[in-house]
Amino acid sequence: MKKVVVCIGSSCHLKGSRQVVEELQRLISQYDLKEEVELAGTFCMGNCQNGVSVKVNDALFSVSPQTVEEFFMKEILNK
Repeated sequence: MKKVVVCIGSSCHLKGSRQVVEELQRLISQYDLKEEVELAGTFCMGNCQNGVSVKVNDALFSVSPQTVEEFFMKEILNK
């Protein structure tokens, strides 16, 4: 099981974390990955200067509402 954690702290919220979470939920459902991917939220990951912080297992990524689908295809679906 992959654990995907999205920062929902104030800085990431302003950069679109809600849209990122909604899109990840949609993609997980679309590709029927509910049994393989656990999606969770957390507060500040200390990476505020970048986009919305997303951790996949222990790797940290910066994602935006515009790049979330590409991120999902590369880092979640294809691994």
